[in-house]
Amino acid sequence: MAPEPIVYATNALHPDGTALLAPHARIVVGADTSDETLRRHTREADAVIVRAKLPDDVFAGATRLKGVVRHGVGLDFIPVAAATALGIPVANLPGSNTQAVAEYVFSALFHLRRPLGRMDARLRAGGWNKARGLADTTSELGGTTLGIIGLGSIGKRIATIAQGGFGMRVLGASRSGAAVEGVEGVSLERLFAESDAVVVACPLTAQTKGLVSADLLARMKPHAVLVNPARGPIVDTAALLVALREHRIAGAATDVYDVHPVDGDDPLFGLDTLLMTPHVAGITSTSMRAMSIGAAEEVLRMLRGEAPKNLVNPDYRKPAA
Repeated sequence: MAPEPIVYATNALHPDGTALLAPHARIVVGADTSDETLRRHTREADAVIVRAKLPDDVFAGATRLKGVVRHGVGLDFIPVAAATALGIPVANLPGSNTQAVAEYVFSALFHLRRPLGRMDARLRAGGWNKARGLADTTSELGGTTLGIIGLGSIGKRIATIAQGGFGMRVLGASRSGAAVEGVEGVSLERLFAESDAVVVACPLTAQTKGLVSADLLARMKPHAVLVNPARGPIVDTAALLVALREHRIAGAATDVYDVHPVDGDDPLFGLDTLLMTPHVAGITSTSMRAMSIGAAEEVLRMLRGEAPKNLVNPDYRKPAA
């Protein structure tokens, strides 16, 4: 009898994903996400479900590995080129957290434009009139211009909500340059200069690292805001710090950082016009269930020797000897 397959999940799965896998494999959840733990469990696994960034050499000695599945979308957590060279298929789950990230973006925009939480705190601490005075400083999303960097599934969903829900004008810039209905394709320079809010929705690649530069931030209107639910290194953090400290822009929201987790001594914590969240834009109970079930289904296909539905490295197969 063949030994029971081992599926290593770098982080806990939703119970419904676990229930789907459990009859077919032994599920191992790492006690932590240190590089050594990630390496050790990957070497012992038949499949890996990834929610933590894997070290570049994680596949060395992983001779049993039949596949790797990203519990989500971003592939920067997986050394895909190394997997391809070793004949290991990699899959991800496009669309699995699109709605969660899109809703996060508008939650952040409301926080920056109409901060009800701050109003609630002032009402409780200072009374009716002090809280009510905050309303004079708020603004509406309707009729303003939203610039979106990256027009994949998340960027498109944000655009749809902005247009249909709030009547916003939407500008977009993407690597492909493909036309998106209702979105005016423009250069990055125009996007930053004309937008009242800019959203980063592109993946982190060698081309997008540092894309949101000091020059682009300097083009923003003084009342404009930036929202980054994508990846920290896409934005020049030092330049963003300067822009916020010197009030060159009105505010920003970031869910991602150059290094995770962000240290409590980071100067970002000293900025009262910056909303900070701990990489949760794509995480809700709804999206976690969808991602865990999707990852479990892909792993089961791989364990059966079938191609995953969303294979991201089709050249993984080793050439015949």
